[in-house]
Amino acid sequence: MSLFARPHYTSDATQFIEKLKHERPELDAQQRAGRALLWDKPVDRALWQEYRAGRVPQKSYVYYSYSDEQ
Repeated sequence: MSLFARPHYTSDATQFIEKLKHERPELDAQQRAGRALLWDKPVDRALWQEYRAGRVPQKSYVYYSYSDEQ
C-alpha cells in the first residue's frame, strides 16, 4: 500500500453531490433538460460557412480611429 493512498476518502463536495442526488433523483433529468435548452442544438454547417465567408478582418488596434487623411 502506498504511503499517500487514501482509498476510503471522499471529499466534502463529492459527499454533498451524492447526498443531493440521492435526495432528489429527478435532478439529473432537470440538468439534461436545461442543457438541451441552451446547448444541444442542431448545427447548420452551410449557414456557418456563409458566416465565416462574410467576416471582415479586424484591424490591429481596434481603439484607434484610422482615417484616410494621413
